[in-house]
Amino acid sequence: MLQIISKPMKDIGPRAMFYLAAAVSDFYVPWKDMVEHKIQSGSHILDVKLVPVPKMLSVLRKDWAPLAFCISFKLETDSNILLNKARGALEKYNMHAVVANELSTRKEQVVVVTIDDKITVQRDKSKADDDVENPLIKLLSQRHSAYIEDSKRMR
Repeated sequence: MLQIISKPMKDIGPRAMFYLAAAVSDFYVPWKDMVEHKIQSGSHILDVKLVPVPKMLSVLRKDWAPLAFCISFKLETDSNILLNKARGALEKYNMHAVVANELSTRKEQVVVVTIDDKITVQRDKSKADDDVENPLIKLLSQRHSAYIEDSKRMR
């Protein structure tokens, strides 16, 4: 699906933005290993062989939409490793920004990690119905606009 969406987005270059927030599973059961019928509960022991899901963010940045502004997300349960994992994803997949969020605080606060910055984004607690997405989208839209302007100057 990402590849299908990327094709027309490639044509608009830096004006394209990929906000890759989908919670993709890290592992899956291949079709060839799927059982045809329901597994009976009386089977006692169940061994499941999981295979890593192919990572496509590098392909997106390199081939499918190399000029698009790309944001990915990194969710962790351990705050001690979160920022290092986000920086690693930033470099490994050549993202423009990685939104680092901890499972227990993800609705209150996230950290936007870029190559030269990290910005904490929090929901406005004075507004009962506000969520962290509002200031996050505002920040990322500003960053995308700056990226478009920088791209125009580089031509």
